[in-house]
Amino acid sequence: MNQPKYKRVLLKLSGEALAGDAHRGLDFDVVGSICDVVKQCVQAGVQVGIVVGGGNFWRGLKDGGNRMERTRADHMGMMATVINALAIADSLEQRNVPVRVQTAIEMNRIAEPYIRSRAIRHLEKGRVVVFGCGTGNPFFSTDTGAALRAVEIGADTILLAKNIDGVYSADPATDPTAVRYDAITYEEVLSHHLAVMDSTAISLSMDNHMPIVVFALKDPNNIYRVVMGENIGTLVKEEV
Repeated sequence: MNQPKYKRVLLKLSGEALAGDAHRGLDFDVVGSICDVVKQCVQAGVQVGIVVGGGNFWRGLKDGGNRMERTRADHMGMMATVINALAIADSLEQRNVPVRVQTAIEMNRIAEPYIRSRAIRHLEKGRVVVFGCGTGNPFFSTDTGAALRAVEIGADTILLAKNIDGVYSADPATDPTAVRYDAITYEEVLSHHLAVMDSTAISLSMDNHMPIVVFALKDPNNIYRVVMGENIGTLVKEEV
């Protein structure tokens, strides 16, 4: 049996991905298919942390717009991530995968507060840790939350599962000449304003030498393939 390329990973899932074709709410068939692959990774000996977005229920900046105070709108978005985190945890438990939910905002009746050392201990014991509430602060996206948690727990890489199969020179949906990169540097992503993660998340990853693998979630098995070292998607790193 091949050995995994990575020992510890941080998987970033968008809320929209969990909604499937409905684009809102939760598609439990989609959630289940993702959790099936996470179970495979755990069985292969990989330690898995997950940061999940909340856009399938609420996006603070987009949905709040000018109708709400930004901080309150972002807090609502953090609550949306907790709904998704609990759904993922339940689906994993149905598959007999040990899991803990930790949230950046304390809500002790339903999840553990985020404590770095406790999160690492859970990972070392083979438990999946699902992180909710992003960074716990307004004006920061769950992309930044993913980069922050990846650095804090000492992940080997961020697995950025998206609705597109890598990083392109332009939007392939509107530009037929767009080229997909096999690898690209943080500086190139920032200088060309490429839609990978927000600039804060990319800068945080760059400053802490945290590689990012961007790949399509349409086939959840891509998560396992990346973990096992297959060249899928785009690798964002310091040098190409």
